[in-house]
Amino acid sequence: MIRYGALEILAEKEGDKDTLIIANIGFPSKELYKICDRKANFYMLGSMGLSSSIGLGLALARPDRKVLAIDGDGSVLMNMGSLATIANQHPDNYLLVIIDNGAYGSTGNQITATAGLTDLKEVALGAGVQNVAMVSDESGLKKKLDTMDNGVLIVETEPRNKKVPVIQLCPADIIERFMEKSALPFHSG
Repeated sequence: MIRYGALEILAEKEGDKDTLIIANIGFPSKELYKICDRKANFYMLGSMGLSSSIGLGLALARPDRKVLAIDGDGSVLMNMGSLATIANQHPDNYLLVIIDNGAYGSTGNQITATAGLTDLKEVALGAGVQNVAMVSDESGLKKKLDTMDNGVLIVETEPRNKKVPVIQLCPADIIERFMEKSALPFHSG
């Protein structure tokens, strides 16, 4: 399975719901934008490693809404402390989906530590996350999304990118429409 296919499944399962989706920088954001652009998607155009943290903060601020953060293995490795914070806060409405392709996909597919000895499932469990699962095919992903409402879901994919267009929204537009849809206060300036 490639990341694009995994994102199609995520969009199919959550795109027509009231779920707030935070998408990791680079290709994951661009691919989600192409697959299922909606106001309830927040596309990271910078800040590598912070999708998981932003998703957690949003889940804590809006316990009445389901929050799904899509992050990459490289980003999670950059901000592993977020897993400990997720474990200790453990909101029922927050699911972190880590797309693990063993590569920094947005910068040329340089390998990450998960292509070697690092196991993100074990890292998440070691951080104290109670609900952790790993899938590596489309049917497994669909089943887990039907049964897993919170915790950390690692999706193993191939390190390939699909050619997708650039997001045709400026950062201010992304945040304004997301704040409108998430009902969080927004103060510009």
